Amino acid sequence: MIAATYKLELGGLIREKAPWTLEKLYALPQTSQITRHICVEGWSAIGKWGGVTFKTFLERVGADLTAKYVGFKCADDYYSSIDMATALHPQTLLTFKFADQILPVAYGFPMKMRIPTKLGFKNPKHITAIFVTNDYPGGYWEDQGYNWFSGS
Repeated sequence: MIAATYKLELGGLIREKAPWTLEKLYALPQTSQITRHICVEGWSAIGKWGGVTFKTFLERVGADLTAKYVGFKCADDYYSSIDMATALHPQTLLTFKFADQILPVAYGFPMKMRIPTKLGFKNPKHITAIFVTNDYPGGYWEDQGYNWFSGS
């Protein structure tokens, strides 16, 4: 994926559906946090993630914050979804950096959801589209029997 041509597509219950470039995303108010990533396979890792709080992004695009779900589509054909309460949680970040550097491809460039209250598979990377809906959108692993909520 090339940074100069990247566009984040928006859909569903969002008022402003114009695509977002990385330049526009990087211009949003940035924050960082050090959190533990917990994998369903039993390993974990602590790292510093940087980006915009997802709540700030959702407010900026005019998402219906009373909707039930937020869904994600990714460049690697992965897809996932979270409940709106998780989307609005203060630790849920739309991340662009890891360890103060632009997110490496292995960690999800151009962006990754960082949701410390969820298991790792609920943290989609290489995100190409975000949509808000009241219809259950499922997820790659969830559609194969994994627990949909998968967190605290």
